[in-house]
Amino acid sequence: MRIGELAARAGTTTRTLRYYEARGLLPARRDVKGHRVYDERDLRLLTQIRTLRDCGFDLEETRPFVECLRAGHPEGDSCPASLAVYRRKLDELDALIGELHAVRAQVAGQLGRAERARDVLAAEARVPGGPEPECELGGHRR
Repeated sequence: MRIGELAARAGTTTRTLRYYEARGLLPARRDVKGHRVYDERDLRLLTQIRTLRDCGFDLEETRPFVECLRAGHPEGDSCPASLAVYRRKLDELDALIGELHAVRAQVAGQLGRAERARDVLAAEARVPGGPEPECELGGHRR
């Protein structure tokens, strides 16, 4: 198949395919007229790359999976280098999850503080002579 057909079937652009070719991820085969030609194996490579990219892998991290597919492994992720990339990605994700838990705890703490402050202001407003609550969006009294 030609580059346009491969791009359409893979759900990408011809520009992306040329970029992958330049990066050595997609083979650069040409017919007698000099046109790029591809086959179902190339479509499989692109599917593997896209799946990994959709999961947050950067382009270079897909290389071991592509090489594994080229070596004849049906899934592209059973080679030692692919497994190592999976492990690194899981470690990276675990670290991000830890950071997100810390940020969530901080935001929850800020929310609790803000709600308590609001409750104090509301209670003071009910006390004779206490301040009247102000609208947060413009400073107008309610």
